[in-house]
Amino acid sequence: MASNFMRVATAADQGRRLDAFLAAQPEVGARAAARRLLDAGMVFVSGRRAKPATTLLAGDVVDFAVLVDALRDPLAPDLPLPEVPILYDDADLCVIDKPAGLAAHPPEDPRVVAHTVASWARTRFGELPSPPDVDRPGIVHRLDRDTTGVMVVAKTEVAMADLRMQWKERLVEKEYRCIVFGEPRFQSDWIEKAIATDPRHPDRMTTVEEGGRESSTYYEVIERFGDFAYVRCLPKTGRTHQIRVHMTAIGHSLVGDRVYRSQKRQHDALPPGAPPMPRQALHARALAFTHPSTRERLRLEAPLPADMVALLAWLRARGAGRAR
Repeated sequence: MASNFMRVATAADQGRRLDAFLAAQPEVGARAAARRLLDAGMVFVSGRRAKPATTLLAGDVVDFAVLVDALRDPLAPDLPLPEVPILYDDADLCVIDKPAGLAAHPPEDPRVVAHTVASWARTRFGELPSPPDVDRPGIVHRLDRDTTGVMVVAKTEVAMADLRMQWKERLVEKEYRCIVFGEPRFQSDWIEKAIATDPRHPDRMTTVEEGGRESSTYYEVIERFGDFAYVRCLPKTGRTHQIRVHMTAIGHSLVGDRVYRSQKRQHDALPPGAPPMPRQALHARALAFTHPSTRERLRLEAPLPADMVALLAWLRARGAGRAR
């Protein structure tokens, strides 16, 4: 079912991109939804089908049709807001302990309707800045949907720009914890392997000998359990799925990971009696960065989530745990 709407661009809209204008309309509500309308040919400016980059003139008549069922906004009031622990909050930014199952921002598929960190933040704090050319309110950096831990949300344009610069310039210190199959040969080491899109699986990443993007992860073993290990990772770069890809590349894929699996060492399942791990056992333990306004160095930590705590307790109870 489609509903038709008409708006007239005002003097204040002179020179504004059409997709940004549409995103500001309450019936659309997000730039991603606006792009879907434009891609579907459902937007006309002064009677002519328009493109996203079309710039408006005062007096332009914008007609658009909204497929109500397909473009249901993830901020719909009948969706319960997820519980997200807050580690730090002020006028410039908010630092959260992201739970498993919560994506950073809406997926491209309009049929998927669920809250995300972006929709949670916009519901809680109101309108927030987005990175350039995308509708991801407050999102400075990403964590995978099933990765837990510390994540930063920007509340102002200044904070967004400053924090994104810190990530780009590698001024942010990141610490992760994971549980892997097998015991790494070394107590600590650097994994220096370039990462690129897997040509066989375009939705996945892989390590490559030539091409790809420089990627670097330092790891150290915290505890060894014979057939498992508890590992601390300090990624220097921030590539997509970096820790999952790098640990798999050295033969120690993460427990619970359904995408990246080491062919040599990974078991098909946890031993009988082990607590379930329905996701990759990966947690963003800490972030250290410079506050965009006060210039104070902040370090925020998130406690290990319950599922990883339970699995570690079970591994230790088997009597094989050896603290470093």
